[in-house]
Amino acid sequence: MSKKPKSNSRRPGGNPAKVQPATVGDWIGGARLRTLPLAIAPILIGTGAARAVSDPGVWHWVRALAALAVALLLQIGVNYSNDYSDGVRGTDEYRVGPARLTGAGKAKPRTVLIVALAFFAAAAVIGVVTVIDTQLWWLLIVGAAAVVAAWFYTGGKRPYGYYGLGEVFVFLFFGVAATAGTQYVQVKHVTQEGWIGSVAAGLLACAVLMVNNLRDIDSDRLARKRTLAVLVGNRWAKVLYAVFLFLPFVLLGLFALVYPIAWLGFLVLLLAVPAAIIAMTGRTGRELVLSLQLTSFTALAFAVILGIALGL
Repeated sequence: MSKKPKSNSRRPGGNPAKVQPATVGDWIGGARLRTLPLAIAPILIGTGAARAVSDPGVWHWVRALAALAVALLLQIGVNYSNDYSDGVRGTDEYRVGPARLTGAGKAKPRTVLIVALAFFAAAAVIGVVTVIDTQLWWLLIVGAAAVVAAWFYTGGKRPYGYYGLGEVFVFLFFGVAATAGTQYVQVKHVTQEGWIGSVAAGLLACAVLMVNNLRDIDSDRLARKRTLAVLVGNRWAKVLYAVFLFLPFVLLGLFALVYPIAWLGFLVLLLAVPAAIIAMTGRTGRELVLSLQLTSFTALAFAVILGIALGL
């Protein structure tokens, strides 16, 4: 039976006097900027879908920016919430990647929690203002569900991220809800373009999460964090990653039949293919981090081109 790693000065329970307080750079790192394309991509696709059916000259740019702000604030809130929850649960004691604020003892858990809640609150305020502007009161339920899902990803007594359900909720909230919701607040309905685009965005978000969990599969297994990657094993996790990454390009082909500019989206394969090769063959955390970065850029570039193709 393997022994639990000894506590050190960089972990909760170590000597806090030997830990340097978090710097501005540490807090920026805690926001995990490489994950922000997951928040931006569905907004771009949803806005493009809205533009595709809007009357000439009609541009709901304020609502589009509000949707973007809500998505970004929720994503950053999720990242700080994960930092807090994984840190206090002890999961980060097994990390081989960059140290986290809570797990490394650089910031008090309560402080990280307050920051996470502040981002959730900011997202909620903008969401409520948008609901008042659009008079779509039922969206309050969707917004509340998004905040709850963000918290219970790694928070609470039975976080769903520890039971292989992370990809399911990422697909639903960073794919379907974000994309379709962005179109809905602008034109009051969701078109076929919006629904298909939401599936593409959700799959790319799942690809980013899967390659992230591939990097952490050994440490997560030790920490008894049963991500989907841990449950299916390394080989099948790579297969699922490839499916999540390349299936959106099949959907892109459907768009290209109606929106010719969408054909340019296949240039994004220049990012996706290297990301997949590295994920399939990489053996070190550094290699998988590179694959993670390329996958995030793939999601963003895909969304930019598809959003433009739909909106022109």
